[in-house]
Amino acid sequence: MSIYYFYGLAFIAEILGTIGGFGSSIFLIPIAAMFFDFQTSLALTGVLHVFSNLIKIALFNKGINKRLVLLIGIPSVIFVFLGSVLTNYFSLIYAEVVLGFFLIFFSILFLVKPYLNVNPKPFNAILGGSVAGFLAGLIGTGGAIRGLSLAAFNLEKNAFIATSALIDLGVDLTRSVVYISNGYLKPNYFSIIPILLVIAIVGSYIGKLIIQKVEQAYFKKLVLSFILLIGVFIVANFFRLFDSFKI
Repeated sequence: MSIYYFYGLAFIAEILGTIGGFGSSIFLIPIAAMFFDFQTSLALTGVLHVFSNLIKIALFNKGINKRLVLLIGIPSVIFVFLGSVLTNYFSLIYAEVVLGFFLIFFSILFLVKPYLNVNPKPFNAILGGSVAGFLAGLIGTGGAIRGLSLAAFNLEKNAFIATSALIDLGVDLTRSVVYISNGYLKPNYFSIIPILLVIAIVGSYIGKLIIQKVEQAYFKKLVLSFILLIGVFIVANFFRLFDSFKI
């Protein structure tokens, strides 16, 4: 399959990840797996996310919640390091499908019961950050878990995206260093990196233009709807692989 298909799909994933506020990796990991081996997919996704988060922080820099950055971000960085180290030792396909069912259940729960909220206490923020960071390191994506955690705090949409991006920047820098140190990104793929930077800039900007047209009252529903679609996508992808390879 042509590399240009990958660029096009990565661009769409970047726009959707910006609109949802939790990054493109949840879409990009299965997309990249159609073109590259799993370790290369992890490395390229991590690099794109570093670029993407820097752009989002610049575009949505007003209203960053510094308290949540510390409560969610510090455990995220700690646990992403652990998860990324473990990528050398574990088969990850079953962890992904469990994540998929988890996202489906909780997104439907919060959509059906819009006034039901996770208590926005420090413990819940720390727990959400720890799980999101660990999954980001282990399977390449934890943004949807972080999105659920941040949704409980009912942040204004620009603050939601900027806070998520700043947390994610620490996570992605950490895991990208581990992946590259482990040799996941081969020299023959270095030429892709400048194109990923362009995708991050243009995709994030288009995502911002769309977000500006979404009323605050509908933003949380939009985020939860994306998380539901992500969960369905993960589960469907698992059963596709199951039928193809009898995993």
